[in-house]
Amino acid sequence: MGEWIGINRRARRCYGFDEVALVPGALTLNPNEVDTSWEISGLKLDIPIIAAAMDGVVDVNFAIAMGKLGAIGVLNLDGVQTRYEDPSQILSDISKASNEEATEILQKLYQPEIKESLIRKRIQQIKAAKVPAFVSCIPQNAEKFGKISQESGADCFIIQSQVSSARHLSKEYKVCDYGKLCKELKIPVAIGNAVTYKMTLDLLELGASAVLIGVGPGAACTTRGVLGIGVPQVTATIDAAAARDYYFKRTGKYIPIITDGGMRIGGEICKAIASGADSVMVGSSFARAQEAPGRGYHWGMATSHANLPRGTRIKVGTSGTLEQILVGPATVDDGSQNLVGALKTSMGSLGAQNIKEMHDVEIIIAPSIQTEGKVFQVVQRVGMGK
Repeated sequence: MGEWIGINRRARRCYGFDEVALVPGALTLNPNEVDTSWEISGLKLDIPIIAAAMDGVVDVNFAIAMGKLGAIGVLNLDGVQTRYEDPSQILSDISKASNEEATEILQKLYQPEIKESLIRKRIQQIKAAKVPAFVSCIPQNAEKFGKISQESGADCFIIQSQVSSARHLSKEYKVCDYGKLCKELKIPVAIGNAVTYKMTLDLLELGASAVLIGVGPGAACTTRGVLGIGVPQVTATIDAAAARDYYFKRTGKYIPIITDGGMRIGGEICKAIASGADSVMVGSSFARAQEAPGRGYHWGMATSHANLPRGTRIKVGTSGTLEQILVGPATVDDGSQNLVGALKTSMGSLGAQNIKEMHDVEIIIAPSIQTEGKVFQVVQRVGMGK
């Protein structure tokens, strides 16, 4: 399998969102009657879209707002929310500062130590609003923060790193034992990020309650450019889904996979789910929300599998309210708003009644999908021509 790229060396062709399209079904459905719900360890959620654990995206209020809309916002336990009693002022300062001023602020931002009392407080604040509390941290803090999160009532604990493997070796520092942690904690433990069949299957066999898929595709992620590492998201998701399905056939346990990163608009979310994702994790789309703590910015955090220095800030621009972005109504024509509506309409056109049926729709290789017949959109700078 693969093409020759030199003497004795083959390379497999892999695909990203811009290179494929979904084929309409012979049966179509009323979009209002499709089921977009998904489950993680028995917890059923109406919307398969998760706001990423980035300081410029999710704070307590944002997580609560996502939860009330039927989705999830993941709180970063390594960031400002657990270092400052009231981080709102410093986040506001960053959003209003020039690039030079913001760099100076960010260089000092993560110097204070993480306070365990604030981890407990933030989780309890989210739970007090009667919505699920999903939290995330890096592997180095997972053992300690996992126990605190469980005691505080968190519904899911996510461990994220640049690349997550079941077998990590180091003589310099203590390695997080994913298998042990999954057994010890009584709450679901999701692990990421992976991009291959083998990596996904290994993490499932360790007891992961979900596996996050994606290395390098995020808007704030430089891994592919700096390290040359990563797999385009369509192929990565399809390979991971094959591992999930094999694990299900062998054990009877269906464990969701979550495509993480590389999605800005509704069509890309639809393609991720058609590739086999049970849910998706999105950052830049929600960083645009008026309610986002970063006010239209996101930047490298302590969790950063994005491989960004902490002084890096990326402007993504504001684009309506959280409700407009997630469930509409849309006021723009570029696919960045009403993400759930886009998914429902796509499912209806494809004849998929639920997320699992979406996994079986036809996908074609379509390199001209972004440009074919779009001359007027390009000239007028509307829709896909922007």
